[in-house]
Amino acid sequence: MILLELTPLSTTVAIPEMVIILLIAALIGYMIGRWITKGQREQLEQVLVSKEADLDECKARQAPASGGIKAAALQADTPISRDDLKVVEGIGPKIEKLLNSAGIYQFSQLADTKAEVIAEILQNAGPRFRIHDPQTWPEQAALARDDKWEELEVLQEKLNGGRDLA
Repeated sequence: MILLELTPLSTTVAIPEMVIILLIAALIGYMIGRWITKGQREQLEQVLVSKEADLDECKARQAPASGGIKAAALQADTPISRDDLKVVEGIGPKIEKLLNSAGIYQFSQLADTKAEVIAEILQNAGPRFRIHDPQTWPEQAALARDDKWEELEVLQEKLNGGRDLA
């Protein structure tokens, strides 16, 4: 086998030599590809670690606002029943999920939570939630908790988006 005499018109020995050269080229290409992607993978892993650290920091900042309620909910042996917090004017489906993630599932929990704590939960959730005013939410929740639906209805007629117009 002579590697320098590769011509298509030469003897049949050229075909195995070409296959060998192609296999060597493929192996070299594979090794170069592995080397390049290894560097990219390491960079992506560093970005992932950074993003996970940012996420943990964000979760840690949100924890103090709702830590007491969430801890009480986790310590309970029985599962907490969930009230429809959307009954409270000013609370929609997304804010209800936000309150649930803070450990507020029932009217009684919402009624016992200060409006300032709820405002802090909304503040930590981002700019689209900061515009909401939760000042009347504990009062509305207390009426719902006590099954005072007529009084709640009268109060809600005075409200606009959960805000007191008076």
